[in-house]
Amino acid sequence: MTSPQGPSNNTVKGPNEPSRNAGGGGGLPPNLPEPVIEPRSRWIPSLVWVLPLIAALIGIVLVVKSVSGRGPTITISFVSAEGLETGKTKVKYKDVDVGTVKEITLSKDHSRVLVDVQLTKVAEDFAVKDSRFWVVRPRVAASGVTGLGTLLSGAYIGVDAGKSKEDETHFVGLETPPAVTGDQKGRQFTLRGESLGSIDIGSPIYYRRVQVGQVVGFSLDKDGTGVTMQVFVNAPYDQYVGTNSRWWHASGVDLRLDASGFKLNTQSLATVVLGGIAFQTPQNQEPGQQAPDNMTFRLGSDEQDAMRDPDGQPIRVVMNFNQSLRGLSVGAPIDFRGILLGSVTGIGIEYDPKTRTFQMPVTMNIYPDRLGKRFRDSAPRPNTVAGQELLQRLVSNGLRGQLRTGNLLTGQLYVALDVFPKAAKVTVDATADPLELPTVPNTLDELQLQVADIAKKLDKIPFDDIGNNLNSALKNANSLFNQLGTEVVPEARDTLTAARKTFGEAQNTLQQDSPLQSDVHQALQELTRTLQSLNALADYLERHPESLVRGKPGDKP
Repeated sequence: MTSPQGPSNNTVKGPNEPSRNAGGGGGLPPNLPEPVIEPRSRWIPSLVWVLPLIAALIGIVLVVKSVSGRGPTITISFVSAEGLETGKTKVKYKDVDVGTVKEITLSKDHSRVLVDVQLTKVAEDFAVKDSRFWVVRPRVAASGVTGLGTLLSGAYIGVDAGKSKEDETHFVGLETPPAVTGDQKGRQFTLRGESLGSIDIGSPIYYRRVQVGQVVGFSLDKDGTGVTMQVFVNAPYDQYVGTNSRWWHASGVDLRLDASGFKLNTQSLATVVLGGIAFQTPQNQEPGQQAPDNMTFRLGSDEQDAMRDPDGQPIRVVMNFNQSLRGLSVGAPIDFRGILLGSVTGIGIEYDPKTRTFQMPVTMNIYPDRLGKRFRDSAPRPNTVAGQELLQRLVSNGLRGQLRTGNLLTGQLYVALDVFPKAAKVTVDATADPLELPTVPNTLDELQLQVADIAKKLDKIPFDDIGNNLNSALKNANSLFNQLGTEVVPEARDTLTAARKTFGEAQNTLQQDSPLQSDVHQALQELTRTLQSLNALADYLERHPESLVRGKPGDKP
């Protein structure tokens, strides 16, 4: 029988060669025929080689599948490789694995970390120019706490798929996750303000106290005079952003005291702590046309500042005061009869060698357009000849600046611009820049000067001499009273007794039944009859004046 495993290990001799195992040793019996050995067909494979071939085929299939499912290799640079591991850290898009970190190396200048990432086939369209990558770790930001799941699973690289058609293999990773991803619907706008305040990336955007978006970025202006912010308003709330919308800082607490009492205005508790921005259309205006994407708006410091009409070009003004400026600060308001015309931009001090005195110059920006629409339409522009003549006329009529107390508790001052008809006449150079306006002393300061003048006059009064003289006068008066009590009073008592006796006698004489009263009464009656006769004679003479010559008719000559 032929062995399936090939020829036997026993050596088969020819007919003339004796067997090695003959005569014992476990060989074939001598009477058996010689075995016939048939060679195995060479075209039938052995089962031993089938398993390696199958394994090789499986390996080839896996390699082909791996190569066919592999996307491009990209390089991402980060500041640090914290939490990243070669062969373990994944690249995820919406929590779906789209790549794996292959290698982590340092840049040539050792300033950054280069991370080579192998993307999958389905993520090959992520290798475009505007794609963004960042490391997802636990973070605490203005928008909240993110990345808590990485505490157990470890950090991974997040990706925001770009929409560009231009391929790219080298990227600069973001240090913080983007506030808005490319698949979010809405519109982005630009805000320009004087200060960042408490705003941070992720700070909320409010419309009528409803959160409708967030801050996605900010940067300092090149000239350093302000801050530019990028905000994103989610759909469908972006339809409420009109071309005439007003934006303002909604951070902190707005507490006001007016004729109606205390008013407290806030957006939300999160805004008070973290800051935020609000926008709205002015109440006296109709909603404007929907604002286009990336439109630029002005960011007001508060709602009152935002809702104010556009200011136009300011006029740079300087006012020189000769009094203390304690309580006046940069940003203090310029008030004209309750209307905010501008704010203080600088406070200084200058020495005048001619008068050998110090002056306190205060620079400010004044916005004439805030005086109302009629003034804007009728008044000439400040930089024209007619505008300069108008300014001269206003100053001649008493236009002056004055420091006033804005808060008695804090002692804060503001600059009041008003007309003082009794102010001394002055002239101004209407072509100067900045324009210098005259000032008048504060009413309180004038009162203080008057009180000080009165105090000086009172200080000159010799109160000590007056007191000494008064003391001497009191002593003399005391001596006089003693003398009156011992000398004059007894004599005065005798005089009063004699006067009482005289008054008694006079009273007896003037009584109604006294002889004197009777004589007087009779004399008065005689005098009355005499007067009646005289009256009758006067009447007769008035009627018959000729009787003075001819006599009374009827009288005989």
